Amino acid sequence: MATKVMEVMKNLDIERYMGRWYEIASFPSRFQPKDGENTRATYTLNSDGTVNVLNETWCNGKRGYIEGTAYKADPKSDEAKLKVKFYVPPFFPIIPVTGDYWVLHIDKEYQYALIGQPSRNYLWILCRRTCLDDEIYNQLVEKAKEEGYDVSKLHKTPQSDSPPESEDGPKDTKGIWWIKSILGK
Repeated sequence: MATKVMEVMKNLDIERYMGRWYEIASFPSRFQPKDGENTRATYTLNSDGTVNVLNETWCNGKRGYIEGTAYKADPKSDEAKLKVKFYVPPFFPIIPVTGDYWVLHIDKEYQYALIGQPSRNYLWILCRRTCLDDEIYNQLVEKAKEEGYDVSKLHKTPQSDSPPESEDGPKDTKGIWWIKSILGK
């Protein structure tokens, strides 16, 4: 059976998309700590039209983070198909890891979003707030299912009502989960 072509949002307003998004649920990634909580992404528009990506998660009170850059896969296309490039520390030469970031759905107010990849191995439900209405959550899950995702793999991310400040806690965990995942620990 031919796999359905994934529908991707068109004409994404990148400026409205900027800012902080909280991870409500995702397919667990080998790049993220299993017990990570308060996971979030902060997007900032760069002057050259690329986007600075800051992914943060907290493990046992310690902040882990990694930064990268997102850009349109095809500048001529009106589809919201982005590429995200992260640099994996502390290896030399620094190895860029590039992934797909496809915006499958976003509401008119830019308050919640469904993000996927052509491989269907990764899926994220993001929201501007730390919690998402069950009804909307279920609609997004249904949408992911229609796009061919195995939604049984979705794992809800623990989010506290008062998210931690970025400045809290030691900064020594940069990229630690990348290293662990590469070593298979």
